[in-house]
Amino acid sequence: MLEKSDLSAQISKEDYKKRMDELEVSLNALERKLWEKKIPTVIVVEGLDGAGKGEVINKLILPMTPKDFTVYAESRETEEERMHPYFWRFWEKTPEKGKIAIFDGSWYRSVWMDRFAGKTKKRDLPTKFEDINTFEQMLTDDGVLILKFFLYISEDEQKKRFKKRLSSKATSWRVSEEALSRHKKYEKYLEMAEDMLAATDTEYAPWMIVESEQIKYAEVKLMNAVEAAFAERLAAAEKAAKPVVNGKFSKKKYVTQTLNQVDPNQEMTFEEYKEKKSELSAEIKLLHSKLYQARIPVVLCFEGWDAAGKGGAIHRLTNALDPRGYKVNPVSAPNDIEKAHHYLWRFWTKVPKDGHIAIFDRSWYGRVMVERIEGFCSENEWQRAYREMNQMEKQFAEHGAIVLKFWLQIDKDEQERRFNERQNNPDKSWKITDEDFRNREKWALYEQAVDEMLMKTSTN
Repeated sequence: MLEKSDLSAQISKEDYKKRMDELEVSLNALERKLWEKKIPTVIVVEGLDGAGKGEVINKLILPMTPKDFTVYAESRETEEERMHPYFWRFWEKTPEKGKIAIFDGSWYRSVWMDRFAGKTKKRDLPTKFEDINTFEQMLTDDGVLILKFFLYISEDEQKKRFKKRLSSKATSWRVSEEALSRHKKYEKYLEMAEDMLAATDTEYAPWMIVESEQIKYAEVKLMNAVEAAFAERLAAAEKAAKPVVNGKFSKKKYVTQTLNQVDPNQEMTFEEYKEKKSELSAEIKLLHSKLYQARIPVVLCFEGWDAAGKGGAIHRLTNALDPRGYKVNPVSAPNDIEKAHHYLWRFWTKVPKDGHIAIFDRSWYGRVMVERIEGFCSENEWQRAYREMNQMEKQFAEHGAIVLKFWLQIDKDEQERRFNERQNNPDKSWKITDEDFRNREKWALYEQAVDEMLMKTSTN
């Protein structure tokens, strides 16, 4: 990609001033329309050291309303970030609908700077490139506009800029030892950039090369591209038909197989239960301590029918755990802030750090169950959710997390018995709502959805 760039490209002072005046007005108006249409935007600015990322970003944000954008300057991982899956810190920073997130440096550090420094091995690159493309596709599928820019300068220009900055105490801090090291091996570093650009230049999130030998030209080229992308997205939003919140199921009925193979009427005596529970609690208590010492994170996901006993199972499990080392996350309908993000955002923000346990009482699987059946998302959204959830759990596992998922199975008659028992017990009646009884009427639909979920998301 870089070999096609024209590093001699320039713009005159007169044309620069005229175009910047026009862009200031245009970008301000377009940014307000993006907010009105609730279209989120991610702008990634990468590039060679000294290419002017900071200067270009400063010009870009001048016309924008400060409350509608956030600039993130990404550097080395903090200790807290290293104790989470790699994309945790970036999911936290994804913008809510209508807002703009600008990244000065980004998730590309792992496949470029860290590769140059020897922290990322060449054998790991395919997986890392796949994870990056997966992350960006998830966002774009959810309506996020992603713009990616790579600022490019020649080796001679980089040397000249470093020399100028190092000559003044006011700017010398901007030239790090790492940057000087990369400059000494400019060609090697550039080759790694080419690998990165080629592997992640996708239809849904393409790269644009910005020749930056003249900063003014770089500013105009990048801002022209942002203006065009904003206008194109808004035009598409105007033309788009109102999405149909549809169907719970296609005409082709999904044949239940998995749940029919389960016998929910397994029993043990109370004495056996007490003995087993005591043994397992002692073992879990010891293992929890070892997990913490080994810094192994754990994600536990509990799903099941209403009244199947999720809360009771979680309560008995946590009785054996150190309360400082786990957190139970009860999941209900998303609030307004959560609805303004990708549906997985609220789960990524609760990922446990290394050595800790996150327990989800209901989870991201609501996307392909209640949200699917009740029409809270479109068919396209829940159909792609199987792939998205598998990819998220894969990234947890690649980080070293233990991921365990439980479906608590009871039959319809047993559920009715438990509902009636709860209704007649003043201490438990609060657990029953009219919604629980309404959901019973859709038992067959839920059974099909659960079975499809189990078959499509039970992975190695």
